[in-house]
Amino acid sequence: MNRQGNDVGTQYRSVIFTHSEKQKATAEAMIGKVAGKWGEPIVTEVTACEKFFQAEDYHQDYFRNNRFRPYCQFVVRPKLQDFRTRFSGRLKT
Repeated sequence: MNRQGNDVGTQYRSVIFTHSEKQKATAEAMIGKVAGKWGEPIVTEVTACEKFFQAEDYHQDYFRNNRFRPYCQFVVRPKLQDFRTRFSGRLKT
């Protein structure tokens, strides 16, 4: 909980921000459906979205604009490739 790899803190938590009770119920149902498929419990937090802050311009399209930075090459790119492989049937062409 509250980590991504070596990075630790609440800013690294897994969270789904919902805008309605229906979204909350859907998120909780999906978490329940996949619980137990990994060796560890799912620690994703489901909470209401009270206020939204848009990220600064330099965070927008970060991977597209910084694809040759080491973090993008060695962390982001492999995750995107894995995602595209697993969910190829659901992606837009």
